[in-house]
Amino acid sequence: MSTARQYRLASCHDCGLLSKLPSGHGHCPRCGAALHFRKPNSMAKTWAYLIAAIILYIPANVLPMMITGSIVGVQSDTILSGVVYLWVSGEWPLAALVFFASIMVPMLKMIAILLLLITCGRRSNWQPQQRTKLYRLVEFVGRWSMLDIYVVTILAALVQVQSLASIAAGPAAVAFAAVVVLTMLSAMSFDPRLIWDPLDKEQEASGETHDAKH
Repeated sequence: MSTARQYRLASCHDCGLLSKLPSGHGHCPRCGAALHFRKPNSMAKTWAYLIAAIILYIPANVLPMMITGSIVGVQSDTILSGVVYLWVSGEWPLAALVFFASIMVPMLKMIAILLLLITCGRRSNWQPQQRTKLYRLVEFVGRWSMLDIYVVTILAALVQVQSLASIAAGPAAVAFAAVVVLTMLSAMSFDPRLIWDPLDKEQEASGETHDAKH
């Protein structure tokens, strides 16, 4: 099967126009954006964003996410203690939703991107279709990873209006927001076409061998 790269064709990342690219670099004739067969330094950028996200994931789960003040005192809650509090209070659906969106989703996203990086770095041809679907899933769920920040914001607004107590976002909120942004940048920096490159190389090699025999 022939590929766009073999025909020297490149798709613009900004406007989507498919253009002929005689050399490895050029500019889109419609919008002027830079054209490449593959995203420049894709693996290095993705690794850098992912490592930063993994480091910040620790304070995001250890430091207080929400600080609650009332007449009985001040209480600090991490993401996990907040989930436990919601669960004990009988808010099981909300506890499950916060646990899934704030703990499981970021962790699974980082594991998925790590898997893509390792397999592409090893030039593996293992399950390319499934890995492509995994990448699309990572990109899709990225925009929903800020749920915990939304919950804190909504709770703070409701409590301030009722004047019963005060709720403020803790330092973990900054780390958690950074984790979400960094994982999104990591997914955006990754070039999924790298998944298919080893298969293209194999096909080119088998084609050359076949031509040599004839």
